[in-house]
Amino acid sequence: MEALRSPFASAARRSRSVGCWLPAATLLVGLLPGPLAGQSAPLEGFRDYVAAGVEAWEVPGLAVAVVKDGELRFAEGFGVRRLGTADPVGIHTLFAIGSTTKAMTAAALGMLVDEGKLDWDDRVIDHLPRFRLHDPYVTREIRVRDLLTHRAGLGNADFLWYEQETTTEEVLRRIRYAAPAYSFRAGYTYQNIMYAAAGQVVAAVSGVPWADFVQRRIFDPLGMDGSIPTMATLSDQPDVALPHDMVGDELTVIENASVDPVAAAGSVWSSVHDMARWMTFLLEGGVTDGGERLLSDESYAELFKPHTIIPVDQFYPTARLTRPHWTTYGLGWFQHDYGGRPVDFHTGSIDGMVAIHGLIREENLGVYVLANRDHAELRHALMYRVFDLFGDGAGRDWSADLKELYDGLAREADEARARAEAERVAGTSPSLDEDAYVGHYEDRLHGAVTVSRGGAGGLRLEYGPGLQGALEHWHHDTFRVTWDAGWRGTSLVTFRLDEGAHVSRLELGDAAFARLETQQ
Repeated sequence: MEALRSPFASAARRSRSVGCWLPAATLLVGLLPGPLAGQSAPLEGFRDYVAAGVEAWEVPGLAVAVVKDGELRFAEGFGVRRLGTADPVGIHTLFAIGSTTKAMTAAALGMLVDEGKLDWDDRVIDHLPRFRLHDPYVTREIRVRDLLTHRAGLGNADFLWYEQETTTEEVLRRIRYAAPAYSFRAGYTYQNIMYAAAGQVVAAVSGVPWADFVQRRIFDPLGMDGSIPTMATLSDQPDVALPHDMVGDELTVIENASVDPVAAAGSVWSSVHDMARWMTFLLEGGVTDGGERLLSDESYAELFKPHTIIPVDQFYPTARLTRPHWTTYGLGWFQHDYGGRPVDFHTGSIDGMVAIHGLIREENLGVYVLANRDHAELRHALMYRVFDLFGDGAGRDWSADLKELYDGLAREADEARARAEAERVAGTSPSLDEDAYVGHYEDRLHGAVTVSRGGAGGLRLEYGPGLQGALEHWHHDTFRVTWDAGWRGTSLVTFRLDEGAHVSRLELGDAAFARLETQQ
């Protein structure tokens, strides 16, 4: 749900053996908030548990930090930054933290509320006068807090920015053309673009861009000296993990996907060293380790109030095992009960990178995990393992049980793909010669698609700089595009003809692009 991934790529994920390539775990400890207590009880054996999980889940590199009662109890890196090298992951290694950024955006707004510069229930258009949604009523009535709670009535709409050359301003200009997916405040759909709008509110009210605000008001006072707010300066950093995913049968390094066009939704890069500082700050109620209060008690409490009920069938697959009685969303936080304990957490996912941030605030307990393999759900297992160790100490083998669950989900995805293959109609041909499909197609919401002749013959499709691939005939006037970036899978593309048997539009996923030029 939090995944920032092509909206048109195949969702099927596979788990395949790639052999044992992980070096011994390496403990790298730096300057962190509070003394490092090592592996004293109740964390005795946790290091070995993590190392075994990293190998079982075939994760190239991972880092984890645990904070309890204001002290850092555990911080360690495992594996490598890049598969095939000996470059170790340490506690200062930068990873994409993905949507765990959202809590920072919510906190930034809370700081501005404390300064009297806005209210949670201000109308968005009072701060962003050009902001528009499809429904004029929603445009007029949507409030700042609605931007943070996934209840604005919009569908996912990540196609507006994922691997597109669009600015935040352009993304927000085009969202007005997105028809509602459900009634305003009457449902839930995870939504990144409204967080981009929230970042623009931060900029409009504070007078500085969101990235600068996060740097000055969160990173600097918390001593998060290694963190960067966007990927734009990543190439300047010396200690960075590379993303990995399966391409065919091989786990391999892939390209980073930038979240900068919707930065406030998930663009931060950080380490477990720095995120331990952020975690401690939150567990201390918005106060730095130097005693400086950055959030009032009122704004801090607002972040964690349940605002949206999440249907359990739209929650994480882990709920099949944790069996929560309630699932809600606060301001940048998923929430549920676990063994009678209230949990606030959030995941982060972008191509080849994952994160999880879990808090049990009433016990002053937090865990943060970063890893460099696409959807490495070991992150959930380590979070619940820590919660168990600081609970009754018994617990279950979350790594084994969640791996069984997610391997089963992968098999279900493979079966669904096989069923789709079986629906292919054999023996059909396109209605027209290939040249008739060449052209430019546009939609005011989804942007532009180009179909061209490939250098080696055949057709190619381009939808932004990162979504390009070869087209092969599937059946009738439907083609399959195999994206050049192999980890993005395949998608079906259907061409529609008008009454004159000319190509009039192209359909990709739920998007329809009208052809621009006159048919020959």
